[in-house]
Amino acid sequence: MNSLLKERTVLVMGVRNKWSIAWGIAEQARESGARLILTYQGDREREALEKLVAGMEDIRLLPCDVTSDEAITGLFATIGREFGVLNGLVHAIAYAKSEDLSAPFVETSRDGFLLAMNISAYSYVAVARAAAPLMTKGGSMLTLTYLGSERVLPGYNVMGVAKAALEASTRYLAHDLGERGIRVNAISAGPVKTMSAKGVKSFSDILGIVPEKAPLRRNVTLEDLGRSAVYLLSDLSSGTSGEIHYVDGGFNVMGI
Repeated sequence: MNSLLKERTVLVMGVRNKWSIAWGIAEQARESGARLILTYQGDREREALEKLVAGMEDIRLLPCDVTSDEAITGLFATIGREFGVLNGLVHAIAYAKSEDLSAPFVETSRDGFLLAMNISAYSYVAVARAAAPLMTKGGSMLTLTYLGSERVLPGYNVMGVAKAALEASTRYLAHDLGERGIRVNAISAGPVKTMSAKGVKSFSDILGIVPEKAPLRRNVTLEDLGRSAVYLLSDLSSGTSGEIHYVDGGFNVMGI
């Protein structure tokens, strides 16, 4: 594992704190030899990331607001100047209004629906388009999704619909970028205690059910998710693209 990503530059977007799935991926990528670039939005996130990576070498922090095409263009222009080639991209960004998660899905506002789609799904398309020209040696793109994209999980609501769009986008991006040697995949993660998960009112119930029903009889960890991400970012997955890779202890295969 220590050399799978040696001398490769990997961009991880969406690290908020040490409990983030994105951070679990970043840690495993770094342990596998990757040079990391992490993005933040605003001074508050920058300060939090600076504390998180204090004392760690070869980690570059750069700003990016994924709702701004100008900001995305600026991010990848900087990466191009400083690193030349980008080998991996991890998109771990999602957002929905709290009121659109707490109310019944049928009450989702138009503005809330469009916002969730923009940040949670379209941003993957936007950053993939900007990243692809820097992947001159081929590369791997990866995003995060969840089972709520294909099954009803009360409280996940508009985010489930956005994740369904994200998964479809993964397949279409895989088709478009495959001829450049760029692989595009998604990890469908089992429930993990993150700040974002607290916004789903049924999360505690889900966290309790998975160990009872999943074949592995446990919830997954950040390490589980990070290791699977390293697989998808490395040459071990050289023949894999357009896939939704489940890391949920097998819960997705169960019917009851």
